[in-house]
Amino acid sequence: MSTEGAFRGKVILITGASSGIGEELAEQLARHGALLTLCARRAEVLARLAERIADASGSRPLVTKLDIVFANAGFGVAGPFAKLSLADYRRQFETNVFGVLRTLYAALPEMTRTGGQLVITGSVAGWVAVPGVSAYAMSKFALRALANSITPELAQQGVAVTLLSPGFIESNIRRVDNRGRLHADAPEPLPPWLVVSRRIAARQILRAVAGRRREAIITGHGRLLVAMERFAPWIMRSVGRRMAARGGGYRSEPV
Repeated sequence: MSTEGAFRGKVILITGASSGIGEELAEQLARHGALLTLCARRAEVLARLAERIADASGSRPLVTKLDIVFANAGFGVAGPFAKLSLADYRRQFETNVFGVLRTLYAALPEMTRTGGQLVITGSVAGWVAVPGVSAYAMSKFALRALANSITPELAQQGVAVTLLSPGFIESNIRRVDNRGRLHADAPEPLPPWLVVSRRIAARQILRAVAGRRREAIITGHGRLLVAMERFAPWIMRSVGRRMAARGGGYRSEPV
């Protein structure tokens, strides 16, 4: 579906907007004429982004209603199960699950009034769990369950829910440690050919949101992994055994 005109004049909230997918969505939505409200932990980074968007759009419009909310904030806890603690799992769920829930609850009254749209950023990890990222995968499986449960409920109130399940996208998420601290100089652990640019990913996301789709798996490799999990799960089990035998997953803890 084309995004031409789909977001012009729409008031949109994005959490986790200071980097990665959130930052790119903010910049692309501003170009589409959306009126943005941005949230993130790193206030100084967010302020620079807001200034760029204001310079590009030429004005800071008054927000009178809310049409679309991107519950996008999140990070990844990595490590073998035996080396993680209950505190690691709680920290992961506090941001990736309860942070999303807080955003949805805060937005729901206005979404119901406007017939708006809640956009939840999940992950292909919510379909395919591999060694070394059990906490992260659990949090994203939880978001899939949440979206599947509330989509028909909220449809009765005219509110649409879109679950985004991205694969590997250009982002700082793999440079953030298990306590949520960014290590900007940490190397990207994935090969460049596997990482999709955030510009391309954001365009795919905006097409899905404009079409008010129930779920969108973002990136070609993401769709391939989900297809294998659904129709040839023995392949993914074999991959998991090999990854475990090598002693890790696709991401180690940044140091």
